[in-house]
Amino acid sequence: MAKYVFVTGGVVSGLGKGITASSIALLLKSRGYKVFMQKFDPYINVDPGTMNPIQHGEVFVTYDGCETDLDLGHYERFIDEELNYTSNITSGKIYKSVIDKERHGDYLGATVQVVPHITNEIKNKVYEAGNTSNADVVITEIGGTVGDIESQCFLEAIRQIQYEKGSIDTFFVHCTLIPYIYGSNELKTKPTQNSVRDLRNLGIRPDALVCRAPFNTSQTMKEKLSMFCNVPVENIIDSIDVKNIYDIPINYYEQKIDEIILKQFGLEIREANLDYWKKLIKTVDNLKNEIEISLVGKYTELHDAYISVVESLHHAGYKHNVKVNINWVDSEKLEKEIDLKEVFKNTKGIIVPGGFGSRGIEGMIKAIQYARENNIPYLGLCLGMQLSVIEFARNVCGLKDANSTEFDSICENPVIDLMADQKSVVNMGGTLRLGNYECTLKKDTLAYADYKKDKILERHRHRYEFNNKYIDVLEQHGMVFSGKNEQANLVEIIELPKHNHFIACQFHPEFKSRPTKPHPLFDSFIKASKAHAK
Repeated sequence: MAKYVFVTGGVVSGLGKGITASSIALLLKSRGYKVFMQKFDPYINVDPGTMNPIQHGEVFVTYDGCETDLDLGHYERFIDEELNYTSNITSGKIYKSVIDKERHGDYLGATVQVVPHITNEIKNKVYEAGNTSNADVVITEIGGTVGDIESQCFLEAIRQIQYEKGSIDTFFVHCTLIPYIYGSNELKTKPTQNSVRDLRNLGIRPDALVCRAPFNTSQTMKEKLSMFCNVPVENIIDSIDVKNIYDIPINYYEQKIDEIILKQFGLEIREANLDYWKKLIKTVDNLKNEIEISLVGKYTELHDAYISVVESLHHAGYKHNVKVNINWVDSEKLEKEIDLKEVFKNTKGIIVPGGFGSRGIEGMIKAIQYARENNIPYLGLCLGMQLSVIEFARNVCGLKDANSTEFDSICENPVIDLMADQKSVVNMGGTLRLGNYECTLKKDTLAYADYKKDKILERHRHRYEFNNKYIDVLEQHGMVFSGKNEQANLVEIIELPKHNHFIACQFHPEFKSRPTKPHPLFDSFIKASKAHAK
C-alpha cells in the first residue's frame, strides 16, 4: 500500500511548493523507493490546454496525452519518471466527473454536495494514483494558498485522508514564508503562525514546515515556531534562497527531511545515492563558457510559457560545459524590424518553439529565413517546423503564397493543413494530437545521427500537419524528410543537409529532456551552436 505526502502552501503563492515536492520525491527515490507525483489545481478549467500561455505559462504534456500544469515538467525533470493522467487534477475535472455521474444517475437520487461527493472524487484521484503507479510513496502538491476559497474542497479531502489513514501512512508538509523586515533587520514568524493556525482550523495538522527565507533561521526561532505551530523543532526545515535550483534537494537532505518522513512511515532508512546529483551541481556551478541562443516566440513576455524549452537548452549546455544565455525575441515586434543583423548580432543559434494563432507568425518566418541564409544553427519545434516548411516553400521553392490553413484558410498552396480527422472537431479542449507517437528515422540524416536508432517515441501537441502533396517539390529543392509516422503517413522531422545545422520537428522534444540526460535534438543543437561560436 502506498504512503502519501501532501505539500500545501501558506502566506503567499510562489514559494516553490512544486520544487519542494520534487526535491522530496528525488530524495526518497535516491534511497531506493518508487515515487509518483501529482498536482491538484483549483481552477475550474478541465485542463490548461485552452488557457493563454501568457496567463498560465507552459502547457506540459504527458506521454499518455494529458495536458497539464507546468509543475509536472519540474516533477519529471527532477525525478526522471514519466507521469500520466492521474498526475494533474483540476477542480474542473472533479466537478465534471461528479456532474457526469449525477446526470447518469449514479447517485441514485441523492442530493449531490461538496461533502461528500466532491471530496470523495478528490480522494479517489489520490488513491487511484497510488494504486495504478505501484509507488511506495505518492507526493501530492495542493495548488494555491491556505485560505483560498477555491482550494477548500481539496484541503477538506486531504483532511479526510489524514483522518482515514493516520500518521503511519500520511505526511503533511506546509510551505510558508518567513519575511525579512528591512530597517529592523528581523525575520518574522507571525505570518507562518497564522498560516498554520488557518490550516489547523481546517482540521489539518502539518507534520513539517518548510520555511522560505533569505537565510537560515536561528535555533531560537525554530523553537518558537515549534511551540506555536505544534511541530517538532527538528521538522522545521529552512528553504533559503539559492543561486542554483539543483542545490535545493541537497539542502533538504542535509536537514534530513527524507529521514523524518521515512521514520513516520515506519520505512527503512536506506543509504541515499546522490552522487549523480552532486556532480550535476558541480557542473552547473563551474560552467566555463557562454553562448547566446535566440528564442523567437509570441509569448516571450512570460518566460514560463517556454520553461521546458529553456530548461532543455540549459541541460544541453551542462553537457557541453557552456552557460546558455537566452536572447528573448518577440516575434510580433520582429515583423517590423528591418535590421535583423542587429537583433541577432551575438546569436550562435536560433530556436522557434511551439504556439497557436496567426499573431507574430511572419516575424518567426523572418527569423527562420535569417538562420537559413546566414548558416546559423537552427532548431524548430512544432509550430517552428511548420513555419520552416512555409519559409522554404516561399523563398526557395518559389511558392510565394505558401501558408498554413491555420493562418489563411483559402491560400492556394497550403503546405500545412488541418488533419483529416480534425476537420469535424468542434470542441477546442483535449482534441489536439496529444502524447506519444512513434516516428521512424531515415538513415544517413542528422536526425538519425542525433538519436542513433531507427524508431523513437515523442510527445505531441498540435492540430495541423505537413501537407504530403508538397513532398516532391520541397525534396527537389533540397529539403529532407528525415522522420515520419508510418502508421498515419505524417511528416515528423525535416532538415536541410546543405546547412550547417538546420532541423525541425513536429513534436515537443523539450518534454523529455532531463538535467543529467539532455534530449538528443537539444544536445546536437547546442553542440552545433558552440561550434558556430568558434
